[in-house]
Amino acid sequence: MAFSAQSHASLVEFGQKHVTKGLGRIVDAVITKAEGSYVTFGDGRQMLDFTCGIGVTNLGHCHPKISKAAADQCMNLVHGQCSIAFHGPYLELIQKLLPMMPHPSLDSFFFWNSGSEAVEAAIKMARTITGRQNIINMQGAYHGRTFGAMAVTKSKTIYSEGFHPLMPGVFSLPFPYWHQLGVPSDTPTSKMSEMCLNQLSLLLSQASAPRDTAAIIIESVLGEGGYVPAPPEFLKGLREVCDKHGILLIIDEVQSGYGRTGKNYAIEYSGVRPDIMITAKGLANGFPLSGVISRKELTDKLKPGSMGGTYAGNAVACAAAVAAADVMKEEKILDNVNARSKELFDALNALRANPKLAPAILDVRGQGLMVAIEFASPVGTGPYDPFRNPSVPEKLASRVAKKCVEKGLLILTTSVYEVIRFIPALNISKEDLAKGCRIFAEAVEEVMREG
Repeated sequence: MAFSAQSHASLVEFGQKHVTKGLGRIVDAVITKAEGSYVTFGDGRQMLDFTCGIGVTNLGHCHPKISKAAADQCMNLVHGQCSIAFHGPYLELIQKLLPMMPHPSLDSFFFWNSGSEAVEAAIKMARTITGRQNIINMQGAYHGRTFGAMAVTKSKTIYSEGFHPLMPGVFSLPFPYWHQLGVPSDTPTSKMSEMCLNQLSLLLSQASAPRDTAAIIIESVLGEGGYVPAPPEFLKGLREVCDKHGILLIIDEVQSGYGRTGKNYAIEYSGVRPDIMITAKGLANGFPLSGVISRKELTDKLKPGSMGGTYAGNAVACAAAVAAADVMKEEKILDNVNARSKELFDALNALRANPKLAPAILDVRGQGLMVAIEFASPVGTGPYDPFRNPSVPEKLASRVAKKCVEKGLLILTTSVYEVIRFIPALNISKEDLAKGCRIFAEAVEEVMREG
């Protein structure tokens, strides 16, 4: 669908008038087409997409096999409500996912629509299975905007500001991220993990007794909090505490899962067994679908009817997800992720090694193609931020991201710090990745010159 410049401008004006102000956008334009790693706007601009709809179209926009599977399913069954009967794509998807699970105990599946809903379901499951109420979450965590998910989200206050009181029984634990802990960026992850596990011991002694604690929920890679991988030693420590006290460990893989980090699920890097695992975003490559996965001995404790939802496990979304699982295997997606990841890290570390830019770059981190660069700030998060640097320009992340958009690259900031995240398609070509890295480098250099 193409628009004249005038009609495109009028549509943007219409959207600005009638779409709720509660939604933010990085581009005031109308997307008319998307294919692979590119999106086209109604004003004729074509842009390289390093956002993937925030980690959703992981196999590229409108992948032909996935789109065809969804279209074909539309001619057979669109809505086979999960409380009425089984439907084929739902069961076929489970068959595809079972071999991809990070632990063989994960054998019981419930599909819903979004990551937030999956978090809600996981909290409900943890509370009823354990008979306990309290949930321990992580400082800097993001789990969603619905009420329970919002209560365990601690990445930015924008998600809960003005909506209190939130769900009770939530206690926050420091996450082993150097900036939040106020320690140097080269502090060993083992040391930071010890610090945070000590805080967990205190939390269980001072705030939420083990007998009252249903679950600990954690992202394998801190997402909106800054793209910080959870250290294996920290995850193993959490597992030990959970096993000791009968607490369930909920692993949120909404953004880090399904190949994004170079493994099917990022928790595989630690070898830790989840009690409940949440997956979404890239699961159906753009069709609304999430999964809450546990082991049968736990989910057999749920009463029929306690889980559900009108569109939960929609047949079209499940059919798309079945095709996505096939594409992951047939196109050797994980191999591409790991090859492109090295190139991306090389490009970002080259910027960090540049003497003119080095003072402004605090960190390059991530796993696979879930990667971030953190810039310094003259103001930080306040007067007590130990990493403030008065010599660098203000608002580096947002200014660099804006400059990238001007140059034809869609890219996102994240966290309360000056962080830009890279979320390209998992099947992005070597050439397109290099193109995006060149645009990013130019943007950084230009913003630094502007001061």
